[in-house]
Amino acid sequence: MLVDIFIWISSWYFDEEPILIHKERKDYSALTVLIHFLFQKKNKTVSVAIRLQRQQGYHVTPDVFNKFKVEEGNLVSTLKDDPKGLLSLYNAAYLRIHEETILDEAISFTRDQLASMLSDLTPPLATQVRLFLESPLCRRMKRVLARNFISIYQECATRNDALLELAKLDFNLLQCLHRDEIKSISIWWNDLFLSKNLSFARDRVVECYYWMLTVYFEPHYSRARVITTKVLAMTSILDDIYDLYSTAHWRRVNYTLKQFKEQQAVHQLPEYMKGYFLKLIHTFEEFKNLLAPSEKYHLFYLKEAMKGLSRSYLEENKWAFKHYVPNLEEHMQISLISSAYPLLVCASFVGRGEVVTCTCD
Repeated sequence: MLVDIFIWISSWYFDEEPILIHKERKDYSALTVLIHFLFQKKNKTVSVAIRLQRQQGYHVTPDVFNKFKVEEGNLVSTLKDDPKGLLSLYNAAYLRIHEETILDEAISFTRDQLASMLSDLTPPLATQVRLFLESPLCRRMKRVLARNFISIYQECATRNDALLELAKLDFNLLQCLHRDEIKSISIWWNDLFLSKNLSFARDRVVECYYWMLTVYFEPHYSRARVITTKVLAMTSILDDIYDLYSTAHWRRVNYTLKQFKEQQAVHQLPEYMKGYFLKLIHTFEEFKNLLAPSEKYHLFYLKEAMKGLSRSYLEENKWAFKHYVPNLEEHMQISLISSAYPLLVCASFVGRGEVVTCTCD
């Protein structure tokens, strides 16, 4: 289906306004009627419809798949003759939630059928099936998948050459942007990491950037991607500092983070920490310059999240120093913060503009 090609080669982001129904709508009856209508045509069609809706966060009932069950409760054998339909159902089923038995059964059934018929398939369908049996569509990184599918679509006899050329241009142009981003981040990183005082820290900046590409790869998120990568890289070093050295200086580390704006507080730290905290302060100043006046308040929440992370590292460090074993409640209260995910969620919104507001309803 053409819609699949658009999704797989990632050209869909050119139109930022979703074509799907609005989330504000509570009545999904029209969509359900449409899906039932499509289901009269092909299993593949409705599988794509359900997958696309669930990818966008809409709950669509999988009950329509029950029509493909026989009296014994198993999926009908006629599906075995439709590898494209099986593959579409396989990818849709992985977007299941708890207690959706029909989709659990669909995964088991389609996986076994696709694996058994793989040797009889020919490219590009065989390549596609092998790719998704290794890891389903919803678990794959979009940009890597786009590159894979450009090659797959190129082998398709019914391909649209204009669409294929658009996909190649899009991929290459966006790759140039990503290269420029990692280049600027690497220059920023090397200024800090090559310092002899931080030789103990892990060099993870490329890993951090790759991680952020899985969050948002689109060109209009360039600023957000760079900011979040830098926050993640600085967090990695902070984690190393606490792990290796904070037993002797943890009070000073925490005090410095509390001040945050005052470079004078940094000079109370030992030499191996000064460079890091000066870079942290300067980096947040860079973030401030990147943000519009109406967006600068984002940094307040980012700083608070950074302080919260430091406090959680401090608490874990004190536990280790005292050989204290926390109970489950204590452990969860601290570890949910020290995982750094609350910080990274906050950081991911800092550079995205006014997608969030400073007040909550």
